Amino acid sequence: MLASLALQEAEAALASAGIVSAKAESEILLSHALGISRGELLARLITEANLEVGQQFSELVELRCTRLPLQHILGTAPFRSLELKVGPGVFIPRPETEQVAQIAIDFLNFLPGQPTALDIGTGSGAIAIALATETNASVTAIEISDKAAGFASANIASSNADVTLIVADFLETLGSLPEFDLVISNPPYIPNGLLPIDPEVRDHDPALALYGGEDGLDVIRDLASGVKLVLRDGGLFVLEHADGQSDAIRELLLEQDWRSVQVHPDPTGRLRAVSAIR
Repeated sequence: MLASLALQEAEAALASAGIVSAKAESEILLSHALGISRGELLARLITEANLEVGQQFSELVELRCTRLPLQHILGTAPFRSLELKVGPGVFIPRPETEQVAQIAIDFLNFLPGQPTALDIGTGSGAIAIALATETNASVTAIEISDKAAGFASANIASSNADVTLIVADFLETLGSLPEFDLVISNPPYIPNGLLPIDPEVRDHDPALALYGGEDGLDVIRDLASGVKLVLRDGGLFVLEHADGQSDAIRELLLEQDWRSVQVHPDPTGRLRAVSAIR
């Protein structure tokens, strides 16, 4: 089948399956099937009127129509300048987390020498690797899930990042950790009874990375107290959270004597992160 016609049919199929970015995803899937970049695909569609598409493309589209995450089909997910390996068992990094990481990057780049940073619940390693590759920091990453840690380890190795990975529960490692200049976390924060609407999240992201207790704040409460034990005086704590949680988290941090507590918007203007000084 001609690529132009195949793309039209794929876009229609993806749209009928409820996928909002159907046009873009059809192009991404076709470029993946052909083993070329999306930019090269778009150029060839203009210069090669007879560009043909094989059966693999149809199979990829059928998979995506089941709402299997696009990133699982591709085996990778973008994060800032990185291309990370992802798959079943690891949380897929989100664009809004890129802005949360920027808060930490700006702070670390302000510090002299080689600062130290800790990423709690690193998942694929996205935040930790971004900090290590965009600053002069030495980064430690903690992940409780063996499956997720496998992806993080592979991504750390392929990026040659200065990241030390620890596979453990953060609270159980408190006594063995040094002090850090910065601690950052994108913890589970969805209330247990609030199921995500998107099947890609509800059915494929690991529950361990999603749900944070009855009000979604259980892990955040533990972090608010635990992080103080490993963060130096004057160090920065950066925390991602759900839309609508900023007031509760701000009050929680203030009650525990955190200083300079600030809320931060995501690119759409929603308050999705909090930072505080030890």
